[in-house]
Amino acid sequence: MTLAATTRPARIGLALLGALACAAPAYADTGVSAQRARAKAVQARVDAMGAQLEQVIQRWDGEQVALRGVTARIRTTNAELRIARTNLEAARRSLAEQLVKLYISPPPGAADIFVGAKTLTDLINRIEDTQALSRQDHAIAAAAERFRAQAQRRAAALRREKQSRTKVLARLAGEHERIADGIAAQRRLLASIHQTIATLQAAEAARARRQAAIARERIAREVAAARRRAAVEAVQPAPTSALPVPPQPPPPTSPAAAPVLPPAAAPAPAAAPQPPPPTHATAATIAARYLGVPYVWGGAGPAGFDCSGLVMYVYAQLGVSLPHYTVAQWNATTPIPSSDLEPGDLVFFDGLAHVGLYIGGGQFIHAPHTGTVVQIGTLSGYWASHLDGARRVP
Repeated sequence: MTLAATTRPARIGLALLGALACAAPAYADTGVSAQRARAKAVQARVDAMGAQLEQVIQRWDGEQVALRGVTARIRTTNAELRIARTNLEAARRSLAEQLVKLYISPPPGAADIFVGAKTLTDLINRIEDTQALSRQDHAIAAAAERFRAQAQRRAAALRREKQSRTKVLARLAGEHERIADGIAAQRRLLASIHQTIATLQAAEAARARRQAAIARERIAREVAAARRRAAVEAVQPAPTSALPVPPQPPPPTSPAAAPVLPPAAAPAPAAAPQPPPPTHATAATIAARYLGVPYVWGGAGPAGFDCSGLVMYVYAQLGVSLPHYTVAQWNATTPIPSSDLEPGDLVFFDGLAHVGLYIGGGQFIHAPHTGTVVQIGTLSGYWASHLDGARRVP
């Protein structure tokens, strides 16, 4: 095997590494992340204001119940007051009638009572009847007056309570309106933020598609050039100085004694060039085809990927079976130092909650989360601080 043949995969890998390192740079999700954080904060305010509004509504409901009770008691008191007034009028009429009778027929004097009485018992009874009639009239009038005054006081107290509760209801209604307006404003802001997020995501998806197209074209050109160089090196003859020189026989002493030598063996033809076998660097090439594909939870196909689904799908095209689960992929691969990362290796993040496929140059391809697309990430900043480790697919 020639030196050119032994270095073909390495040359292709280096060419691919250079191509991927020069691919379109990763773009940060800072715009969408910032808007999502803002939306989360606004939603928290909406939730807090909603809880506050619910408290106001419950107090308002309680005041409504109390006001209905006051109103019912006012109706009862007004009915009692009407009864008291009726009784008072009846007592007043009774007293008036008695006064008229006394005016027309003055009550019997002592002489009349004595003269009219037939016995001592009759005399006593006549005196008591006259006094009882007078006391009864006065008692009825006094009771009616007391009842009327009591009903009036109770009615006044209930009116004051009704006014107080009506003011509380008005205050709660104002508070309800203020909080409801605040919630409506926050919801409008939230809708605007969601629209901004959608716009940013659409722009990022378009940018990712453009970057993906550029990266795929560049990778294809570099890989094709590397393969052509490897093929040329495979069929190029070795330098003449490297060929062995057969020993020369001594000069013959006579023509008859000259030995007959067999013809020199012709050099064997060079073997036909063979395409280099797939390597893990090929996995990086395959992954680059799916830049811009939407993130889909549980996705493991060209219509959409999640992080482990992308890795599984890429390696399946190389005949390597990996599970659709980051922890299982970690367990199914071999640990390597981060300094030894090569294209096609896997990088894990956030307590094995995320995985990406390394493409060289400190970059990796991954499907981040809902609302994003398959994109290029950089092992710096956030991802560097959340890196769990690197693994190599056997």
